[in-house]
Amino acid sequence: MIGALATLFGFQLLGELIVRVVALPFPGPVLGMLLLFVMLEVRGSVGPALKETAQTLLKHLTLLFVPAAVGVMSHAALLQAEWLPILASLIVGTLITLAVTALSTCLLLRRISPTPPAAQQGEGAK
Repeated sequence: MIGALATLFGFQLLGELIVRVVALPFPGPVLGMLLLFVMLEVRGSVGPALKETAQTLLKHLTLLFVPAAVGVMSHAALLQAEWLPILASLIVGTLITLAVTALSTCLLLRRISPTPPAAQQGEGAK
């Protein structure tokens, strides 16, 4: 488990270093996660220790939101003053996320099954 945690934190650190050195307007942990994903794709599998550690972390994911909630509450005055731009960015960000997710799903479904489901049903009825 220690090795798996070191791997996860190592990729997070690598993402942070790259973002700071190159001055990218991108969160370092997200880049680290992308690098970890690429490494796992190249490797072809997730080791049992990394899988078990990741599943344990995911089970307790809600605990990781407690510091963020405390930070939100400590900046309540700022949130009250800037609620409109914050709300607008949340709505736009959510819509963009939904659109990208839908497009990604469509592309992946086409990759898995090149013929549309409606065309497959039509062939079986003949």
